[in-house]
Amino acid sequence: MGLKDMADRLVLRPSSVLWIQLLRYLVSGGVAFLVDTGLLALLTETLGEGHLLLWTGISFGAGLVVTYLFSIKWVFDRRNVKRRAVEFAVFAAIGVSGLLLTELFMWIFARRLGLFYLLAKVITTVIVFFWNFAAKKLLLFRN
Repeated sequence: MGLKDMADRLVLRPSSVLWIQLLRYLVSGGVAFLVDTGLLALLTETLGEGHLLLWTGISFGAGLVVTYLFSIKWVFDRRNVKRRAVEFAVFAAIGVSGLLLTELFMWIFARRLGLFYLLAKVITTVIVFFWNFAAKKLLLFRN
């Protein structure tokens, strides 16, 4: 397999291979993380830390939309739910559970343990990443 074929397999062609989907989800998650964390930093630095959990929720929602678009267009090759509204509702429900985990871990790491909020965000994101991928793969995009 040549370099072009490998690049096509990893980037361009739909794939049902789990490790390729996980890699793509990592890339899409990275983009969503930049949107999420950038917005979190913007809101927190301009409007203050007093509403950190609210800013976390708003920025998480922006990241959720980015992840959904990547998931349906690039990460997963199959969609089990044919109606987009239902699919997005389930996707959002998984996202809300991820948000609840995010809020919990942000509270633990930033408020209870006193970590700098962006460090808390990085740690939290790693934990919630694996929850989100597994739930979405099993409920919405399984083979």
